[in-house]
Amino acid sequence: MAVRDRLPFELQIGWRYLRGGRTRVRRGFVSFIAALSVVGITLGVAALIVVLSVMNGFRAEVRERMLDVIAHVEVQAVGEARPDLAGWTAIARQDPEVRGVAPFAALQGLLGRGEVLRAAVIQGIDPALEPAVSGLAARLAEGTEAPLRRLQPGSRSVLLGAELARALRLSPGDPVALVLPPAPGGDGSPSTIPRTVTLRFAGPFESGHFQYDDAWALMHIEDLRTLMPGHEAEGLRLRLADASRAPWVAQRLAPQWAGTAIVRDWSSSNRPWFEAVAQQKRMLGLILTLIVAVAAFNLVSTLVMTVTDKRADIAILRTLGASPRSVMAIFVVQGALAGALGTLAGVALGLGIALNVDVIVPAIERALGATLLPASVYLVSRMPSQPLATDIVPIAGISVALALVATLYPSWRASRVEPAQALHEE
Repeated sequence: MAVRDRLPFELQIGWRYLRGGRTRVRRGFVSFIAALSVVGITLGVAALIVVLSVMNGFRAEVRERMLDVIAHVEVQAVGEARPDLAGWTAIARQDPEVRGVAPFAALQGLLGRGEVLRAAVIQGIDPALEPAVSGLAARLAEGTEAPLRRLQPGSRSVLLGAELARALRLSPGDPVALVLPPAPGGDGSPSTIPRTVTLRFAGPFESGHFQYDDAWALMHIEDLRTLMPGHEAEGLRLRLADASRAPWVAQRLAPQWAGTAIVRDWSSSNRPWFEAVAQQKRMLGLILTLIVAVAAFNLVSTLVMTVTDKRADIAILRTLGASPRSVMAIFVVQGALAGALGTLAGVALGLGIALNVDVIVPAIERALGATLLPASVYLVSRMPSQPLATDIVPIAGISVALALVATLYPSWRASRVEPAQALHEE
């Protein structure tokens, strides 16, 4: 006996109804409508997987590039007194999760050449220690002609982000003007005249993150301290063994500098951005789930038409002894199989697109002659994708569940068909 013949008759008939008949025009139309329902579920599930995968990839890409530039934990001094960075470093190194410590100082100003002025954050670093806390600095320190080696104390050399250097049209060795806020006069009275300092452009750097390439500059910490003594932000940058542990490490270290410094981890410093991305993912997921729901409930019309078309078959089954529950099961099986087939096809299609976004998007850009992902707007220049099982499994489950719910009413109506009346109408 074939395996198919050993299956419950409800499953066999439900599968046969899903495939549809080909001997009558009406049955062919019902089959066509059923196919559209399956295709709708497929496209909805695929769209949901692709969009959430791209959102995941975008978040992971920006996070990775951000952590390549910024520290996992930052300790910034408060008050006018210069912090004891050597003592702070000793305290930080006592924590077992800290892998690197480096001092920093920072100023905000305007960099200009000719008539072009651009706002920038000037970061003062120690070129010998910074590679321990920054992936960008580690790359800039590689090789005998490493850009970081050009930042010598007293030289007032500065490295600029690639986008910032391009906007100012600078070449290595060119002078660049730094406009700083007015400094207090010698008697402590406020001044209204901005200060201008001439720096030497030592070369560009590229972090891969537009926000930093467009507004960051690096110079030696000793040179930066001479620009506006006592008015720069100072502190330490810490690199951890595990970046995801940064909030707990920051909370553990904060009491060491209570009242003298602010301790921030990378996630709290960029919390608005990450919360916005998470909110966008939730809203897009909800909207696209509604699309899947609409496609799933198209099964209602399909099953209603099938029940109308199969009234004589239902009457014969009831006459042969099939119970109302068995009749209902036939149409539940039909709808569930349609939902399962659409879901499986959608998962396959969605994963196929999500795993090949890096090939598909450039092909579309070449065909259209346009850039779909400008780095100046989206922070990254390529379409990232990261399919996660934590997204795909719930999507598949919800899709099948919606299909099952959509089958209940038409299946119940089928179970209420009276055999005598149905045969009389035929």
